Amino acid sequence: MTYYKIMVNRQRMWMLFLLAISVLGWGFTDYESIFAGLIFGQVVGFFNLYLLQKKINVVGEKAANNQAAKSLGALSRFAGAILLVVVVLRFPEYFHLIAAIVGLMTPYIVIMIDFIFHHKETTTTKRGE
Repeated sequence: MTYYKIMVNRQRMWMLFLLAISVLGWGFTDYESIFAGLIFGQVVGFFNLYLLQKKINVVGEKAANNQAAKSLGALSRFAGAILLVVVVLRFPEYFHLIAAIVGLMTPYIVIMIDFIFHHKETTTTKRGE
């Protein structure tokens, strides 16, 4: 398994872990609308993460074969974010807007934290080499 696939699986695992914590918070606390917004944002964010990872894989394969790649699919990810905001604004009694936006940004935070913690695995050069 390549390093990229290991990283993708690790990021998906962390997203599912955070989603499970949010579901527990929704089920066992009195903050249903906040956790519902967080869950909805994390689901849309997880889908956006999946789309981004899939497009990066395609672009990497095309670059390895010296072919031109189209784009990273920002339009579909923006559409998901717009759909999230429209639904949350339409049903404010069920979803909290700020929590939904935080949930939408959760995958990018997971990507940054994953990079920080696993940066040492890729940089194994010693002093003086």
